[in-house]
Amino acid sequence: MTTTHSAPETELSELDSARAAFRAELIDVGLLVPSSIPGLYGRSGEFEDIIDFIDSRVVAAGEAEHGYRAKRFRFAPVFPREAFERTDYIASFPNLTGAINTFEGDNKAHAALLAERSDGKDWDHFLHSAGTMLVSAACHPSYSMLTGTLPAEGALMDIYGFCFRHEPAVDPARMQAFRMHEFVRVGTPDEAIEHRERWVPRGLQVLADLGLEAQAVIANDPFFGRAGRMLAANQRNENLKTELVVKLYGDLDDGTAVVSCNCHRDHFGHTFDIATVGGEPAHSACVGFGMERIALAMLRTHGLDRSAWPAALRP
Repeated sequence: MTTTHSAPETELSELDSARAAFRAELIDVGLLVPSSIPGLYGRSGEFEDIIDFIDSRVVAAGEAEHGYRAKRFRFAPVFPREAFERTDYIASFPNLTGAINTFEGDNKAHAALLAERSDGKDWDHFLHSAGTMLVSAACHPSYSMLTGTLPAEGALMDIYGFCFRHEPAVDPARMQAFRMHEFVRVGTPDEAIEHRERWVPRGLQVLADLGLEAQAVIANDPFFGRAGRMLAANQRNENLKTELVVKLYGDLDDGTAVVSCNCHRDHFGHTFDIATVGGEPAHSACVGFGMERIALAMLRTHGLDRSAWPAALRP
C-alpha cells in the first residue's frame, strides 16, 4: 500500500508566497500586465521578444529533427464544438473547458437583458451556445482535417497557437491563456512512439541551450473525478506522458512542466476516423513547448534584466 503525504502547511504557504512574489516582480517591471481575472495577463513587447527568441530555437530544433517535412498550421483560438466533442476533452477535463456563448435574441429579449443588467442581475441566461469552443490543446483543431486515410508517410505537423484552460491561480506559470508550439505525428504505432521518444532528449537540449536546468519525468494529465484517478494511473504506468520540468522555486516544489511529450495511442484515430494505409486506426503523438512557461523559467533563472543575460541569449 502506498501512502501519499501532503506537504506541511508551512511549505505550501512558503511556495505560494514565492509564486506571488515572482508574479509581483513581473508586474512591477512591466513584463506582465495583470487583469481582474487571476491567471489572465497582457504581455509587454519585451516579454514577446523573449517568446520570439524561444520560438526561433524551437523552430530550429524542429528543422534539425524533421528537416522541412513538417507542414505548418496555425489555427484560431476557437474551433467548432463538433470537433471539440470528438476530442473527448469534456469527459476528462470538464473543469478546464471554455465554451463560447453569444446573444441571438430579438429587440425584446435585448431590452430584457439590459433591464436585468441595470438591476445588477445575472444576464448570462440570455446567451446561448455559439457552436464554438476555446482551444484547450494546440493540436486539437488539426485532427478533423485528417479524417480518412493518411498518406503512406502519415502526417507530421508544426502547430503553434493560443490555448485556454480554466485554472485561475496566483502562480504566473499557470496562465488561463497561453501558447503552445507543438510537433505532431500521426501514423503507425511505431511512428508515434518514436516521435515522442526522439523529442524527449531534443527538448532537453533546447532547454539546455536556453540556459535552463531541466529533467524528464514520467507524468500524467490532471484527469477529473474518481474515474480520472484510474486514467492518470494508467497513463503513468504505460509511460504515455513525459514532462520536461524546471524548478522555478528551488526545493519548494517538484518543478514546473515547460515541455510535454505525449503518446495518444489510437484515441484521435478512433474519434476522428483517421486510418493508416493499412486500414488500422492511426496513432498519434505530440511534443508541446509551453512558450510562456519557458519564458518565465528564463526570467527566473537569468533575472528580469535581459541586458544582464548571457550574450548567447540576447538577440
